[in-house]
Amino acid sequence: MSAKVQNVGILAMELYFPSQYVDQVDLEKFDEVGTGKYTIGLGQSKMGFCSDREDINSICMTALHRLIEKNNINLHDIGRLEVGTETIIDKSKSVKTFLMTLFAKEGATDIEGIDSTNACYGGTAALFNSINWVESSSWDGRKAIVVAGDIAVYGKGPARPTGGAGAVAMLIGPDAPLVFDCGVRASYMTHAYDFYKPDLASEFPYVDGKLSIKCYLSALDNCYNLFCKKMRKDNPDFKGLLSLDGMLFHSPYCKLVQKSLGRVCFNDFLNASSADREKQFPGLSQFNNHKREETYFDRDVEKAFMIYSEKLFNEKTKPSLHVAKNVGNMYTPSLYGGLVSYLVSKSPDQLIGKKFALFSYGSGLASTMYSISICKDMSAGSKLERLINSLNNTIAMLDKRQCVEPQVFSDLMDVRTKNYHTAPYEPSGSIDVLFPGTYYLVRIDEQRRRTYERKL
Repeated sequence: MSAKVQNVGILAMELYFPSQYVDQVDLEKFDEVGTGKYTIGLGQSKMGFCSDREDINSICMTALHRLIEKNNINLHDIGRLEVGTETIIDKSKSVKTFLMTLFAKEGATDIEGIDSTNACYGGTAALFNSINWVESSSWDGRKAIVVAGDIAVYGKGPARPTGGAGAVAMLIGPDAPLVFDCGVRASYMTHAYDFYKPDLASEFPYVDGKLSIKCYLSALDNCYNLFCKKMRKDNPDFKGLLSLDGMLFHSPYCKLVQKSLGRVCFNDFLNASSADREKQFPGLSQFNNHKREETYFDRDVEKAFMIYSEKLFNEKTKPSLHVAKNVGNMYTPSLYGGLVSYLVSKSPDQLIGKKFALFSYGSGLASTMYSISICKDMSAGSKLERLINSLNNTIAMLDKRQCVEPQVFSDLMDVRTKNYHTAPYEPSGSIDVLFPGTYYLVRIDEQRRRTYERKL
């Protein structure tokens, strides 16, 4: 393509979450922990989960197939398919190759892209690869699709209520209603053992909880300050959070997101001049000499800036947490479940012309803050309305899920754990509880080849 395309971004989205969940109030009682430990302490309400009938291939195929059906996508119009996931069931064969079964039967096999993996960041890496491709000299005029999916499970103990599962599929191309701003991505990449999965015989990660929080907040500090610096190159009046209509975060659990918005305000406070501090942050002068790197576990700083930012949180961030609160941590789709939540919280008229920042974090660690603008032209407005209407239909399915007792949930997790590496294997989970259109695992044969079917 000779001319540079304009307004590259997200044309359509589809979100998948499991048809079963466990209520966090019931889980508190079952685990015999203090009332509110999961619901208030973590900020979680419900946690979606998958039985042994679903795996990473099936949930990604479900999200992708729904995106194709809802948007009447001609498979020959897709030139790139990228997957982001940290749920690895094969050390060589990518999830993308399984998704190609939907394309190959139509003879559409000239499709670039493969899997990206680094904890919860893989979906963002896949998304950037696709955006970059459309904007590059390699682009051939076709659209891209990005699929991010994970099944987040933990062993019995304090980390288990921070699980979840889901997948998101996004159609990428020019003249989009959700436009990725150019030249302002701010990344922070370094090495840390905060969360990792070295045991290939287990689904469960190794987690250093305290280090993980420090890494997340440190990455946020670095990305946010660099993002603001880049934004000011073209807009010297950019005032950080106050200049944004929304701020979305990767959500390991909702309480950390609320703390993170307070952390953003703390950064704005430290960056402000003395005069502006008194004006914008009244009553917080006792923190004038605090240093970022010494305050990751400073409860006084955390509390003060959470109180200060409460109104900003309710306005700019809380609308993005509906899916996270009711499904849990989906890992790579987490941030994009937040994007879905943010979009359906408002009408298209309320969104036109808005700009919001997104913070993506993956342990190990990789992180980026970037921004999306809602395109103002009329054609994008109709595309935005179609996108939101479609997502509203998806979000309505949250109320159609089946609530499962904690003991049943625990038993189903035990089945997954016991049979994680079993072959040959035929799953025992119920097919009846799955949503129509859901792909599910039929069997694993003696050579560990997996067979799937789709529930009608």
